[in-house]
Amino acid sequence: MIFKTISLVAGLSFMVGGCATMQKTETHETPSAIQTSQTIAALQEDEPLGLKRKVAIGRFSNETKYGQSFFIDKDNDKIGKQAMDILSAKLFQSGRFIMLERADLSKIEQELQIGNAPQLNNSADFLIVGSITEFGRKESSDVGLFSRVKKQETFAKVHIRIVDVSTGQIIYSEEGKGSAFSEAGTVMGVGATASYDGQLNDKAIDAAISDLTSNIMENMLDKPWRGYILGYEDGSLITSGGKSQNIKVGDIFDVYKKGTQTKNPQNNMMITLPGKKVAQLQITATMGDTAETEVSLAEIKSGDITSQIQEKNFSDLYIQAGAK
Repeated sequence: MIFKTISLVAGLSFMVGGCATMQKTETHETPSAIQTSQTIAALQEDEPLGLKRKVAIGRFSNETKYGQSFFIDKDNDKIGKQAMDILSAKLFQSGRFIMLERADLSKIEQELQIGNAPQLNNSADFLIVGSITEFGRKESSDVGLFSRVKKQETFAKVHIRIVDVSTGQIIYSEEGKGSAFSEAGTVMGVGATASYDGQLNDKAIDAAISDLTSNIMENMLDKPWRGYILGYEDGSLITSGGKSQNIKVGDIFDVYKKGTQTKNPQNNMMITLPGKKVAQLQITATMGDTAETEVSLAEIKSGDITSQIQEKNFSDLYIQAGAK
């Protein structure tokens, strides 16, 4: 009789243990850290900062049914704004871009009007537009003889496009995916109970954007940094860009004359032929406090742009990073 009792207790313990899949709440998510590509890693090693590109996020909308309501207008897209803020923060934290505000630009302009300050006049090198194309969550339960496990799962898919502002062409388009889930279980009535986990929404969107961030950075950094000559005064050329774009005294830039434009009859698009290097200049000073007001002073190191200086017309010239 004693042997049967021990066997019964042991059997119950085995059954309880076999059904017990979890005794506490656990949250799992797709890693949200940026997966750095070899190209970006090489840049970080050889050029800690480099010349920064100016980037604006023009739109990031929620195109799914989730989060939509008759009581929310099209300008109160909370999920879309959240995605925009996450992407903007990740690009800014990389230290390689100047992020220009576009989503709340009207509020900035109102503040400028209050102080009678001039309106912002600073265009981006790249414009990012994106949307959340899939977003949802589901719940499932696994009920055993003595246990119950509840699982909540959220998934998101985002699409983005990068537009080269100087040409209006899309240079990159891709989608990113992310998911997150949590589990909570009880055994014989003991354990954690799972209520609605709203944080899973945030984690899924963050993971989906992180899936894209490295490729976004690589495609914008792949195009050579370009600046412009704004004028000539007191023996010095005035160029665009300054400290915020990591331009330093002593930096050397190549001066190019723009190539001619011709129409491609195959697609009726205008094509700009490659520019011709005509001079080199060296930075002698940087001035200005913000990305909007910064300029640099430079002197001609080699080459000849005398005709442009005499005519005070530099519209056919641009500068690119040259030899150090």
